[in-house]
Amino acid sequence: MATLEPVLNIVLFEPEIPQNTGSIGRLCLATRCALHLIKPLGFSIDAQALKRAGLDYWEHLEVVIHESAEDFLRYLPANSKAALVETRAGKTIYDIEYSTGIFLVFGKETTGLPDWFLNRFASDWIRIPMWDARVRSLNLSNAVSIVAYEAIRQIKKLS
Repeated sequence: MATLEPVLNIVLFEPEIPQNTGSIGRLCLATRCALHLIKPLGFSIDAQALKRAGLDYWEHLEVVIHESAEDFLRYLPANSKAALVETRAGKTIYDIEYSTGIFLVFGKETTGLPDWFLNRFASDWIRIPMWDARVRSLNLSNAVSIVAYEAIRQIKKLS
């Protein structure tokens, strides 16, 4: 069976909470997205841990593990488009044009993306609009879902 090109590339920078990553993995499988995990991870993804977490679909998911942020940056094709989801961004998720294969990058649950990494993509930050300033950010799996489906809506790859 031929492997289809991913609609999107979802990148999780040093994810810490296995339930978030599991939920995002399920989303990726449902939407034909590749999941990229940048180490270190806050949990194990060995077969036993996945089985305990009930992630029986994981073997069908396209997962790319990067040993470090630098490893991911070397992997990133030169002509690829990336969008980094960052609460301090000026542009919202509705202000950019998405294309097939874009890399949507999300930071770790507790600290987001480090400044040195963000600075590599200074013009590629986007944010999810929120109207109540008391809410600093959304749950990671919710944020990924919101951004992924906006991207998919724009490129019309699901029906």
